[in-house]
Amino acid sequence: MDEIVLRSIAKWPNVPSVYGWLALDRRGNWRIKTAGGRFERIANASVSEFIGRNYAADSEGRWFFQNGPQRVYVSLDYTPWVYRLDDAGSALVAHNRAIPRAFEGAFLDETGALLLESDLGIGVLLDRDLSAVLEAAARASGGDAGLLIEAALRGDATRIALSGAAVALAPIQSRDVPRRFGFVPRPAPPPGESEC
Repeated sequence: MDEIVLRSIAKWPNVPSVYGWLALDRRGNWRIKTAGGRFERIANASVSEFIGRNYAADSEGRWFFQNGPQRVYVSLDYTPWVYRLDDAGSALVAHNRAIPRAFEGAFLDETGALLLESDLGIGVLLDRDLSAVLEAAARASGGDAGLLIEAALRGDATRIALSGAAVALAPIQSRDVPRRFGFVPRPAPPPGESEC
């Protein structure tokens, strides 16, 4: 986290948390609730980068942006991370530019989305990069992307090469992802506390 954020937490330790105002969509965009109650993409790159640098999870699996002394809990459209190919198209990065060091597994859900489990956590791959990542993984594994996908969806033991490691590729139901990976998609205030 930014040093200025850490100093403000120490200075004002008991600021109430905010719920229901910030979201992360499936494309890795931060979205903020407008006065009209709709969510709008945060287009300012500096603001998005600040949110990304100060993004973390609490012990209950609720993801938040630490905005100075205040936690702003994030509603997740799917997973806490969104992975994409970097600008060179050669490595995977997270929506906040964090770089995963190791991948531990890959999952295909019933909609055809690819989820990747890394040292950062579980994340959905940006849809526009799906074909390129699967083709590269299949080539590195010495297989065909279509056959690998079919085998994984049948539940056959399937492995793909991902960032230099062979990882299992398995089917998963999207409804099971939060429980399996221990995160809360829609954090809510505790009883007796209101959404700010």
